[in-house]
Amino acid sequence: MARADHLVSLVRASVSGDRETLRAAAEAIVADERAKKHHILADRIERALSTVPVTPPPLTTSQPQIGPGRDAIIEVEPRIRFDDLLLPLPARENGRQLIEEHVRADVLRAHSYEPRHRVLLSGPPGNGKTSFAEAIAEALALPFFVVRYDALIGSYLGETNARLRKLFDYVRTQPSVLFFDEFDAIGKERGDTHETGEIKRVVSFLLMQLDQLPPYVIVIAATNHAELLDRAVWRRFQMRLGFPAPDRKLIEVFLDRIISGWPEAPRLSLQKIAAKLGPVSYAEILDFCQNVRRRQILGLGEIGIDDALAKELELWASRVRPDLIDAERSEQAPTEADARPAQAASRRRAKVSPTA
Repeated sequence: MARADHLVSLVRASVSGDRETLRAAAEAIVADERAKKHHILADRIERALSTVPVTPPPLTTSQPQIGPGRDAIIEVEPRIRFDDLLLPLPARENGRQLIEEHVRADVLRAHSYEPRHRVLLSGPPGNGKTSFAEAIAEALALPFFVVRYDALIGSYLGETNARLRKLFDYVRTQPSVLFFDEFDAIGKERGDTHETGEIKRVVSFLLMQLDQLPPYVIVIAATNHAELLDRAVWRRFQMRLGFPAPDRKLIEVFLDRIISGWPEAPRLSLQKIAAKLGPVSYAEILDFCQNVRRRQILGLGEIGIDDALAKELELWASRVRPDLIDAERSEQAPTEADARPAQAASRRRAKVSPTA
């Protein structure tokens, strides 16, 4: 028996005449039936589906047709190749395994197994989490959907859950990669006393929807603050990967990849450039190298690569660093031990103050 949500989508599409959604819903039912080894039924549905003509939208349509839940995601064309990424060993091997499981899903299903399809990525920003998700979509030739929180999170009671339901109903209609960036925005710890009851209901509903997603929808969630996630959220993901900041060796390798594509190489060695950059993310390295090339290009031949590099390194040393700002804030914030003498002094002053 096909899933109820697929049947509802099929009926709605038939009534409204939305042939694109009808085809997507039928294909989802086919995938679901094949997963249950109902191959005869799946073949019959596919034959029936082949008789449905595909017609382009009328020329009078100014905007593309957007189904319920479609407005909460952005479809991005995946361009990043998995083999081009610099990844830590666990992330690289698990990523390749994930791709293989979906490419050879029929082999797994023949032994009553399903490919893993829920992945959680954690680590500081700028170290490849989004690129990893995009590369998975590119390797599997699947649509890459990025969730829009501005269109998902509502201000009224129950509004976010209603939009989440529409979002998941939409992605169930086709194989795809669904990417939640900054996942802690909706997957927060429910025991946090500072959060309202609404976010707790959202987390509970989100967990239920993740459990009900079919294996052909790959959900990849990324967070820079893993400590904020609800403990039950961690358990929902079958694959949990860390993306730490690169060490000195990886920084040199990444620099070499970028600089090797320049018309001329600087005289300064990669080791010295990496030492001057210090602890950085891959995104910061890319921004730095692009700034060097911009400076050289705009010099119209009057600024060499070495001069451009030296100037950018000088500016780099004076940049604002978020880690130093956080350290300064932590130093300025009063600790509990510091607060106790002040509180005691305040109580003593209250005792000796004259009464009316």
